Amino acid sequence: MKLLEINHLKKNFDGLQVLKDISLSVEEGEVVSIIGPSGSGKSTLLRCATLLETMDGGELLYMGETAAAGEPCIYEPKKQLKQIKKCFGLVFQSFHLFPHYTVMKNIIDAPVSVEKISKKEAEERAIKLLKQLGLEDKAQSYPYQLSGGQQQRVSIARALALQPRILFFDEPTSALDPELTIEVLKVIKELAKENMTMIIVTHEMQFAKEVSDRIIFMEQGVIQEQGTPEEIFASENTRVREFIGKMNT
Repeated sequence: MKLLEINHLKKNFDGLQVLKDISLSVEEGEVVSIIGPSGSGKSTLLRCATLLETMDGGELLYMGETAAAGEPCIYEPKKQLKQIKKCFGLVFQSFHLFPHYTVMKNIIDAPVSVEKISKKEAEERAIKLLKQLGLEDKAQSYPYQLSGGQQQRVSIARALALQPRILFFDEPTSALDPELTIEVLKVIKELAKENMTMIIVTHEMQFAKEVSDRIIFMEQGVIQEQGTPEEIFASENTRVREFIGKMNT
């Protein structure tokens, strides 16, 4: 089943075309990594897919439901978009935790206030997730008391607490040192084993190779190439080979 479908997405900033004509779809249980040089439009693509940026043209669908379509792009009414937003979760590169909330409150806040589930159920969900992510002893800690890797794991737990069908990661390890990067990537690999559908913007080539069903290489606002990790890492495309070679040194 297609969870996400993007057709002919276009996005401009101040007259500069950042995304030129992007089409992609993601099946349930699939892990897709998006790689490419800085400024290629990877994060903008994620922000458009998660309704944080408005598209200038194209079509965006979740589970067959249209979120936006046309050129210029017309978005569905707020009520419908609210339902669509329940399909996905997003993990940012800089954690975005509330500093004045405990770990527990960071995780249960949205399920209680947005999904209107009981505090008891939200806490049970949070405890299970914290256990899964090796943070069960941190429920009453505040973000400043945690390492960067722990904070990023809390933000993954927070995204999972809403039980999304698809999880987006925007360079989840770019703010972390190598040791902490390993612990966050391990969590994402575990989620992949559990068949969590994920789209991951990453500069970690070896990780992308190990975890992905498909890798998309973007440059200058277009998808230059996509395929299995084997196909991408053995690509004949000079630019893809050059990029992967540079990132692997």
